[in-house]
Amino acid sequence: MFDNLSDKLDKAFHILKGHGKITEINVAETLKEVRRALLDADVNFKIAKDFTTRVKDKAIGENVLTTLQPGQLMVKLVKDELTELMGGDVAGINLSGNPTVILMSGLQGSGKTTFSGKLANYLKTKKNKKPLLVACDVYRPAAINQLHVVGDSIGIEVYSEPENKNPVEIALNGVKHAKANGFNVVIVDTAGRLAVDEEMMTEIANVHKALQPQETLFVVDSMTGQDAVNTAKAFNDRLNFDGVILTKLDGDTRGGAALTIKSVVNKPIKFVGTGEKMEAIDVFYPSRMADRILGMGDVVSLVERAQEQFDEEEARKLQKKIAKNEFGFDDFLTQIQQVKKMGNMKDLVGMIPGASKAMKDVEIEDDAFKHIEAIIYAMTPKERSKPSIIDVKRKNRIAKGSGTKIEQVNQLMKQFDQMSKMMKMMQGPGGKQMMKMMGKMPGMR
Repeated sequence: MFDNLSDKLDKAFHILKGHGKITEINVAETLKEVRRALLDADVNFKIAKDFTTRVKDKAIGENVLTTLQPGQLMVKLVKDELTELMGGDVAGINLSGNPTVILMSGLQGSGKTTFSGKLANYLKTKKNKKPLLVACDVYRPAAINQLHVVGDSIGIEVYSEPENKNPVEIALNGVKHAKANGFNVVIVDTAGRLAVDEEMMTEIANVHKALQPQETLFVVDSMTGQDAVNTAKAFNDRLNFDGVILTKLDGDTRGGAALTIKSVVNKPIKFVGTGEKMEAIDVFYPSRMADRILGMGDVVSLVERAQEQFDEEEARKLQKKIAKNEFGFDDFLTQIQQVKKMGNMKDLVGMIPGASKAMKDVEIEDDAFKHIEAIIYAMTPKERSKPSIIDVKRKNRIAKGSGTKIEQVNQLMKQFDQMSKMMKMMQGPGGKQMMKMMGKMPGMR
């Protein structure tokens, strides 16, 4: 996510770090490189120029040239401006109304139908809502079926009228169905359309007028860069939507849409899609995204994801096992499953400060745990519960059974042993004290 932009900004800041004496010329050179990095990320020229002008004005106002660490101050100023550029504060979703009606709009192929499912799943699991999906795409072949498949995969009902070709009628009937059956959120998935298609744009404007939704969201593929921003403006002129959804942010995106869409349409980015799974949806935090772009990671989001998968009862059981030195490979496997639920590995690594830079040439696959799981599954129940009995003969059998090499089995055994010792140490007075201190840190309660 934004790897190319992060690299170029890092190089820009090196101009300041590389000089013993900081001058206005150095600062100007740095900001010139920052502007170039933004332009390469598909940010509009005027926005990039205004951005660096504001940073320069603040730098002069804060006496960046006379501070002991001018490079760090410059990074902070850029971070603050990036945060403002992307919206400043986090924007919540309006869940008023009975039911709340959310209208999804966007281009063809933007990932709107899939994201409708992700949003429904998010509201169901995180906000304790009972959502209904309404299929109003009457043009695309198999669109209704696709929404039903998505709904079935997350246990959410889909309302559709396959024979009806009037999206206004379908949407209104869907809301009636929701009221009659106790649904408190209605997510209306409309057909993707081109901004230049006047007939289609009039149609969604009619759906919007008839529904009077609490939220109208514009879904855009972040891979399309500056084109996405221009399209957003055309849609906003017709719908006056409430917020933006950026999909495919986990891809090799240059970042132009995320960085500039707020300043062009003056509407906040509310959610982002970060993968293919139904759980791959994040509330958009401008400040956290700015941190990640500048290689500072996003520890708060990482902790929040971990807490979502955290089971207190299981943790207590695990603590007792560790204390009795009974931590086995079955327990290890459970921990791996919980980590996998947190999201794709590349995204998680990007949340650790400095990790993206340190591992930028390392390809992190989503199935990074594949070999470890295969090795553990090749063990007998007794071997999993008592790893100490695994000798050379057993290791050879496990390697053959898992399709791995004996070196990989040995490496896993060594890592497991080191982790067990570390976990045992954490049970001591010093470890418990450290855990208490971590618990008092912001965002770690």
